[in-house]
Amino acid sequence: MIARTFGATGVPVSVVGQGTWRMGESAREAKREIAALRLGIELGMTHIDTAEMYGDGGAERVVAQAVRGRRDRVFLATKVLPEHASYEGTIAACERSLKRLGTDHVDLYLLHWWTGRHPIAETMRAMRTLVRRGLVRFAGVSNLDVPEMAEARRALEDVPLACNQVLYHLRDRAIEQDVLPWCARRRVAVVGYTPLARGGFRKAAVERVARKHGRTPRQVVLNFLTRRPALFTIPKASRPEHVRENAGALDFALDRGDVAAIAAAR
Repeated sequence: MIARTFGATGVPVSVVGQGTWRMGESAREAKREIAALRLGIELGMTHIDTAEMYGDGGAERVVAQAVRGRRDRVFLATKVLPEHASYEGTIAACERSLKRLGTDHVDLYLLHWWTGRHPIAETMRAMRTLVRRGLVRFAGVSNLDVPEMAEARRALEDVPLACNQVLYHLRDRAIEQDVLPWCARRRVAVVGYTPLARGGFRKAAVERVARKHGRTPRQVVLNFLTRRPALFTIPKASRPEHVRENAGALDFALDRGDVAAIAAAR
């Protein structure tokens, strides 16, 4: 798996990582989910993203078991819900996440989205405190537009804004208009979630490119969505065949014609 520098952090992070939305919701599925995450780590997808919201903490508990004995190989991210994002609430939420994750720090801590319930400056002040205390290496945001990112970045002061995690798939490429250029100019990583749009994407164009390269449509989509240096992606996979597909998504190069065909498809 290819890694690239994650924004202004200076840290190499796997371009294709692993998402965990809907994990940790069923005890019957936990063993399979843990095995899938561990396989992904072995295949180099060491960026694992989770959140306190997922499975009401259950996804973090699944991740804890998956990374046990492998924590030093993993770039681990989790998120605070906006209703918890007061100064004290953010710190308390992070401490609860650390307990569920079975670790003394996370590599990346994100505000999941912003409702305005708590001032962004208050949340980012808590992020600065968490970084200073060593509970968090890097601070980021999720689902913020450009003005909101700019406000968060100012409020972080001497702590860099590491990333913005946003919806990005072939049917929704709105971030290419403003969020992505803004982030690229300021060395803020962009992490796309739901990259496969739950199975829905421009199938005819993607399938033609996949046949040309002897790859799967899933791999072509992930390759396309990480074609720019600022971009990372975190597909979820709980089946081993999908994990292996994701891990092989960057083992080939799309040419300009491929990119143009996919971009123009409707």
